[in-house]
Formats: sequence, structure tokens, C-alpha cells
Amino acid sequence: MADSSDIKREARERSDVLGRIGGLSVALARTEAELNAAFALRFAVFHHEFGALNDEGSMATGQDRDEFDGLCDHLIVIDTERPLPIRNQIVGTYRLLPHEKAMDVGFYSAQEFTVQSLVHRNPDRRFLELGRSCVLPPYRGRRTIELLWQGVWAYCRQHDIDVMMGCASFGGKNPNDFKQGLSFLHHFAGSEKNWAVEACGPTAFSTGLLSKDQIEHKRALAQLPPLVKGYLRLGAHFAQSALIDEAFNSIDVFVTLPTENISQRYLNHYGEDADRFAA
Repeated sequence: MADSSDIKREARERSDVLGRIGGLSVALARTEAELNAAFALRFAVFHHEFGALNDEGSMATGQDRDEFDGLCDHLIVIDTERPLPIRNQIVGTYRLLPHEKAMDVGFYSAQEFTVQSLVHRNPDRRFLELGRSCVLPPYRGRRTIELLWQGVWAYCRQHDIDVMMGCASFGGKNPNDFKQGLSFLHHFAGSEKNWAVEACGPTAFSTGLLSKDQIEHKRALAQLPPLVKGYLRLGAHFAQSALIDEAFNSIDVFVTLPTENISQRYLNHYGEDADRFAA
């Protein structure tokens, strides 16, 4: 077993970092301990904080995991200023499912949205599904979101990704609590025809809860989760229907972001680091 000096040296010499802002860094989980810490973080946030309904296995282990996790890469945000072991240092995570790994089982979000039609309409594109985004409450600010995007963008550069997609969630199950924000996405950031998908299932509903002239922009933006705001800043668009996820106590919206749509100012912002970390 490695002693504490070995662990500290490993953390200090880590060579697979995909982004760094101050004392925070982002990388792919590479050990069983890091994966377990990411799954435990997801369980703490989704189950304890947001009231998600977990299966017996998750309840017994204190980890949120499913059959897709073994196919995915897992971004982790590490705060090296927090004390070891690594489970104390991981403060955020993001699940990445690249196109080739989804060929046999499909994408996770296809359980809620008509993702296969989107993929079939774009046969020459390489897709990356983003999901299970999770950050500890003290770190839910713009800096952590930007760091996650540094990691995602470096990963996209490494794997020649053309389109990012996946579900983003509003914390709660009553659409009326978010009607300003959902209607804003519907009218001002709705997916164009080639990128359109539909929510499917008995809890699906149109996000156009208000007419365009009823939207109060300041109030609408305040209702958007930080991750959704991050997608918007990058130039993403959203399906015009959403779905109530009873198990996760959330409202799920579908996001599509072709890499050519990413705002140039963000490419400029991330460019130097992306080129360095994607090498």
C-alpha cells in the first residue's frame, strides 16, 4: 500500500490534467478510488440533496451508478487544497459517453428523448453524450463550470467530436416553478429542425409554457441552472419539449451543441489551454 508521501507525489505529478483554474484541476478518473469517489459524490448530491430515488444497490453502496458507467469516461474536478484521500478532493464530476461506445447499447438519453433520429439524420457526425453533471454546493459557481468545459473541450479535441448532446436538469418536478426559464429556452434557444428531438413518455410536455412576450428575461435567466447557463453561453440549443424525471426529482431538457456553434469568444478563451491539454 502506498504511503501518504506516495499519494501526494502522485497528485502533484499527475500528467493527464485536461484543465486547470487556480487550485482546481479537471482530469479523467483513472483509478477505482477516483471512480468510487465520483459515484459517491453523485449519490450525495442526487439522493441526499435532491431526493432522487435510488435502487437497492445504490442505497447499499452509497454510490449512484448504472449500466452505462462502465462504458463512459468520467471527468472529475479535483481541489488539491482539500486534504487527502482523493475522495475528499473530488468536488465535481461529469459523465462522457462517446459515439463508438454507445453503438451497441445506445445513448442513455435515448430513454427520454428521440436521440436515435438525431443521430440518424447526421450520419457523418461523431457525437458525445454528456450527463450526470454533479458539483458540490460550495463549488457551484462559474469557475467550476468553466473548468468542466475546459475538460470537455480538451476531450472533444482529443476524440474528434463534432456534436455534444445530453440532458440537463432543473431541480424539481413542477414545470410552473420554472415556466419563465423553460419558456426562454423554448423561444430564444430552441433547436432548429435538423437538430430537433422530442421528449417521449407520459411526463413529456412542451416547454413553451408562456408566450414570447410574457417572458421576463431577468427572471427567466435566474431560473436557469448554472450548467444550462453554461450551455447557453457556448451557443447550445434545446429541445422544445421536456420531461419530468420522477426517479431523479427533476425536469430534464435536451441540449445539442455542434462544435462549430461554439461562440468564438469562448474558443478564444479556452484556446490556449485546449491546445495544451488536448495534445
